[in-house]
Amino acid sequence: MIRRDNSHFIVFFLIAQIAMLSGCASIPEQTGMEEKFNDVRITTKVYEAIIDEPSLRRFDINVRTIRGVVELSGYVNSRNDMDKAIAIARTIDGIKSIRNDMLIGSINDDY
Repeated sequence: MIRRDNSHFIVFFLIAQIAMLSGCASIPEQTGMEEKFNDVRITTKVYEAIIDEPSLRRFDINVRTIRGVVELSGYVNSRNDMDKAIAIARTIDGIKSIRNDMLIGSINDDY
């Protein structure tokens, strides 16, 4: 009787499985990079849209995006200005929600 040694096949099979499964480990990192890229893209588009509105140019409105949630902060003169900035932000695709941290008044009012 001839005895075949399957140990080489088993080792090859295990190495192949490890190689295939290790490729799946990069998916969360890639997803994280896509999410960060989308946040930067959204932030840029919202900021540009606000700057393109002549009535809002004079205000210092900051835009920050984390995981699709846009945060608007800074000072505006009125509730109308605040609402206009929020409305402009809502026109940008990819936003999950908007957080309004804008204040009415000027930066000098706090001192």
